[in-house]
Amino acid sequence: MEGIGGKLRATRLAWKLTLREVEQRTLRLAQQWGNPAYRISASWLDRVEREDRGLSATKLIVLANVYSLTAEQMLGLCPPTGATPVSADEVSVPNATLLAEGPLDAYAKIWLPETLVTEAPPETTALLAPEPGLPNYYRRGIVGRQDRTLEPMIRAGSIVLIDTQKRTIAGRREWNHEFDRPIYFLLTREGYICGFCELDRDTDWLTVIPHALSFESNRRWRFKKEIEVVGTVVAVVVRRTG
Repeated sequence: MEGIGGKLRATRLAWKLTLREVEQRTLRLAQQWGNPAYRISASWLDRVEREDRGLSATKLIVLANVYSLTAEQMLGLCPPTGATPVSADEVSVPNATLLAEGPLDAYAKIWLPETLVTEAPPETTALLAPEPGLPNYYRRGIVGRQDRTLEPMIRAGSIVLIDTQKRTIAGRREWNHEFDRPIYFLLTREGYICGFCELDRDTDWLTVIPHALSFESNRRWRFKKEIEVVGTVVAVVVRRTG
């Protein structure tokens, strides 16, 4: 079964881009978005393609932007567990039309029903009801208008895929920069929230950290008393307009 590394390489070659050209495009995105962490080096991407390394949600977002992947195409690179894999040839090439009936279309409808994209964003972040076809440990969430914790990286109306089996808060040594930093979906007494997290040394307090460009401030709750981790965000479909 071809992993995501091989599919990303096939997509890059379909665009006739070299590794260095991808790096240059991500550099321009980093300058545009005001954060150098968005740059993806040619050597790192080469290792991902050759060794089939895993990607964080933020890295996948940047590569989807560079390769002009639609939400359906991006999620199609990560087929659900137990499903027949989608070959790289089934991912649309540049200038192709949007999805028609076929294997990738079926995957897209499981992972991202059309109503989640066409409806107006809700006021508050919400955990969506379990959907048939998704593995039991996956849940979907939608970011609300009032939850601006990760703007401008993740805007209101964006859809997040949550792995509820991954609930441990990563320590500082487990990630190198913003692309590697895990994103968590959390439940507080006021409702759901999506953001970066830090635990104090005694694991008594959990602090939700906003994106560096967000206007939100750090917020702190008593861990497992006032806030709980629903799971780790493993994929994001970013909404460009609200």
